[in-house]
Amino acid sequence: MASISTPGLSVVFPDRGSVSEDEYLRLTDHTNRLVELVDGRIEELPMPTEEHQEIILFLVNFLRAFVRPAKLGKAIQAGLRVRLAKAQFREPDVVFILQANFARASNRYWDFADLVMEVVSEDDPNRDYIVKRRVYAAAGISEYWIVDSRTQTILVLKLEGDQYVTHCQTAGTGLANSALLPGFAVETADVFAAGRSG
Repeated sequence: MASISTPGLSVVFPDRGSVSEDEYLRLTDHTNRLVELVDGRIEELPMPTEEHQEIILFLVNFLRAFVRPAKLGKAIQAGLRVRLAKAQFREPDVVFILQANFARASNRYWDFADLVMEVVSEDDPNRDYIVKRRVYAAAGISEYWIVDSRTQTILVLKLEGDQYVTHCQTAGTGLANSALLPGFAVETADVFAAGRSG
């Protein structure tokens, strides 16, 4: 059994595939734990580091500064739930939706995303490089950025058919740019400097 407790709320769920979407949503409405719903089971995520959070803040602020003036869409940082499929909710580090898809974005959770970014967690890099690459592609998310402070790399993937292909990859320096949002690019060195500077 999996157990998650928070003041005023204690929830115990079986480990395998029996948590409903409504149970997950009620749980995450009332706890500050980082949890996702994966094939009907609760998956707890590691508590992020300061570096991790500073990189996310830099990326979401940079993205917002680009999309807001032209009213291209909305960009939000982690904590926002995104429904990818039945019994499958994730909380990407940065999530963006085009204005044309706003009908799929509610206050409680989004039912779609056009672009997501993940800052790689040291506890399990395969979660971002393999697992989330697969589930984000299956959900039809057009673009996926993998930002890895361990290697100072940014990998930008674009969806072709039902799989991601590399749009661009940077290491240490150079512009990481978007296929979905022409003109949107970040200097790789600035991203990782933000993580170090706090």
